[in-house]
Amino acid sequence: MNEPTAPPPLQGIRVVELGNYIAGPGTAMSLGDLGAEMLKIESMEGDMARHTGHFGHAMLRAYNRSKKSIALDLRQPRGLEVARRLIAGADVVVQNLRPGAADALGLGAEALRAAHPGLVHVSISGFPADAPSRDRPGYDIAAQAESGLMSVTGEPQGLPQKVGATIIDTASVQVATQAILAALFRRERTGRGETIRVSLLEVALNLQLANWSDYMVRGVEPMRSGDGQPLSAPAADIFRTRDGMVVISAYVQAHWVRLCETIGCPELATEARFLTNELRVANRPAMKAAVSERLAHYGTGECVELLTRNNIVVGVVRSYADALAGADFRASRMVIEAAPNGGEPGYASFGLPYELCDTPRRRTQAAPAHGAHTEELLREAGYGAAEIEALREAGVVKGANPPVPVRNLQTSFSHPAAP
Repeated sequence: MNEPTAPPPLQGIRVVELGNYIAGPGTAMSLGDLGAEMLKIESMEGDMARHTGHFGHAMLRAYNRSKKSIALDLRQPRGLEVARRLIAGADVVVQNLRPGAADALGLGAEALRAAHPGLVHVSISGFPADAPSRDRPGYDIAAQAESGLMSVTGEPQGLPQKVGATIIDTASVQVATQAILAALFRRERTGRGETIRVSLLEVALNLQLANWSDYMVRGVEPMRSGDGQPLSAPAADIFRTRDGMVVISAYVQAHWVRLCETIGCPELATEARFLTNELRVANRPAMKAAVSERLAHYGTGECVELLTRNNIVVGVVRSYADALAGADFRASRMVIEAAPNGGEPGYASFGLPYELCDTPRRRTQAAPAHGAHTEELLREAGYGAAEIEALREAGVVKGANPPVPVRNLQTSFSHPAAP
């Protein structure tokens, strides 16, 4: 195989981010992983994740790699002037400030695109721009609740539950990135920029498209079903092995018959209670008990090998520690090393969840300290030493705070970051 030689697809693109937590910062970083230069404008207090304990610092590390940070007081006219000068050289602006804040500062899409028609301006909010709730703060958990996602998550007789990760924020990153790439592609042909609006609520609804499609056609409210899918069986059902747990999907009739034959009980396939998918859904506890009785004789590895050999979908239910130790995880090319950056220590992280096989992987650096690049970015924007000092003395800008120590797991991976 030839060595990858193509330049990063977004080389030469500059992204300015005014963001907190995940959705805004993650969108900017996803563009950075594709080659864009990333400039993070932070308030004098910094990205709010800097004040949110261990998980906040995890968000910072995860979604701010290789950025340059400048700390600005946007409440002061001179701070806004610095921001506008930095944005003047940008191709993309991404913001997920509180609703209305960017417009109030004169940094909304209408004002900035009037000055820079080729700009791609991206706003990420909790609710759609024309919705009654548009001024409410938007968080991942609110979108999970109000989109119906929590109502279908959890045990049938239990309370609605949130998903165990911030999937709406993270999915919004991918959605916003897709829209930005489309806008940049069109700009190459027309010279025109774009105003992009992404709401967490709409992303959360879209993630449940199959559920909503069924509901809007049949009018049947989907229900919580625990580990199994409510309309298919076995599908996402958990079974205990001799030494662990696996999840199996074999609801297609031919797959169900093959599963029964593979585990040595072909008679289950013709039993009246399990003859069709609908009957298996109606009799799920009995179906699970019958299959579990057989699978409990196998070790987890044996079970995976046996079912895989017979083309039945199976997955091991792993903890984070188990996943980290797994051969597939350790062979993943997603795992990268973020190099130390401006006094911030390096750490292991994830890169893009796909490969560009003709493009070398970029070196990546740790997330920057708050204001770590303030002076550098001011110089690049044309400010002289005396002007920078005056801005600092007036409290318009500030430099880096001391780095926050981070403890890394001692891990080594098959595919470290490329040189």
